[in-house]
Amino acid sequence: MKKMKVALIGVGDISNKYVDNLKQYPKIVEIVGCAARDYEKTVKRAQELGIDHVYESVDALLADPEVDVVLNLTVPEVHAKYNLAALRAGKHVYTEKPLAATFAEGKQIMDLAAEKGLTVCCAPDTFFGSRLQTMREQIDAGIIGRITGGEVSMLCHGWEFVHPNVAFYYRPGGGPTLDMGPYYLTALVSLLGPVEAVTAMSGRSTETRYLPLMDKTVPVEIDTHVTGVMRFASGAIVTATFSFDVWDSIRPRMELYGTDGVFIMAEPDSNGGPNIFGGDLWLRRKQDFRWGKMPRPEGVNDIPFETVPCDRPFNETGHDRNSRGIGLVDQVLAIQEGRQARANGQMALHVLEVLEGLVNAAQEEKWVRMTTTCDRPDALPADFLQK
Repeated sequence: MKKMKVALIGVGDISNKYVDNLKQYPKIVEIVGCAARDYEKTVKRAQELGIDHVYESVDALLADPEVDVVLNLTVPEVHAKYNLAALRAGKHVYTEKPLAATFAEGKQIMDLAAEKGLTVCCAPDTFFGSRLQTMREQIDAGIIGRITGGEVSMLCHGWEFVHPNVAFYYRPGGGPTLDMGPYYLTALVSLLGPVEAVTAMSGRSTETRYLPLMDKTVPVEIDTHVTGVMRFASGAIVTATFSFDVWDSIRPRMELYGTDGVFIMAEPDSNGGPNIFGGDLWLRRKQDFRWGKMPRPEGVNDIPFETVPCDRPFNETGHDRNSRGIGLVDQVLAIQEGRQARANGQMALHVLEVLEGLVNAAQEEKWVRMTTTCDRPDALPADFLQK
């Protein structure tokens, strides 16, 4: 195993967890430096992160022949700019989601990677987590039969109450669909495979947003409530709602409907769904469905869902912790093993096309057929990265 050297572009809040996690695999990856727009602020931030070297500019980082992989943690508006620059410099890329702000930019990235013989991988890697890997294992084992449908929902009132810099969420390339949709669509594709076609409707609750932590009002340039329908190549039909216009909800974050039962990824008391690695997985088998017992015995409506144990650790700290960056570790291993990485760019491009398709379908009032496809990523072996 030859470890690969990683340099960060962007050192915002999300970099904490990436750096902490990547440092746990010193035989596979080594963080050699970082760069961002403001050099002095980056120096201070690097000290907090425990990164020894700060490049004077992104250009200097890209010119360093020691850097093997660029970890792009910038805002979505400039993902394509830096992903393309890194590829032109001969670097592999791991980028925060989405792959780019538009599908056209994403395709440009993947075309250049193919031309250069380089790999691109993309967050989210939460589908590596214990809950989604357990669901994958159970689905593949036929526990709920053939998946015929499902529902996913991400409902909140935006991030301006908790995030210091959210203006970009209300500009093209932002919004709930492109911000949070990658978690849900990546989870679905990892479980069900690619999408064939989508349609949707959308709207927005207001034309401006007050951002309290920035103390300013910004225009809302994109729709902030999108509800769509996706038909998967497998035949499953899944509805999705992504919204920054909802004050509260107790809806589950994901439900999958099979011929023999139902899986529910429910987090009614938190905002956690496929955007976290762990959590509970509920199962209702067809023999226990509550409307099937006639006459109903006393208390039948109180029959609880079965809680499926999600105990698939990939190291001694467990597979349900926040493991952001584990997809980059798998990328490095995949490069050296000559296989496709699980959080690969082909899947990220397909997810981006689906999400953009939902937005466009709503605006144009039509069905949108996908032009891309992807392989369902390999499941994780039970001993993945076991130390």
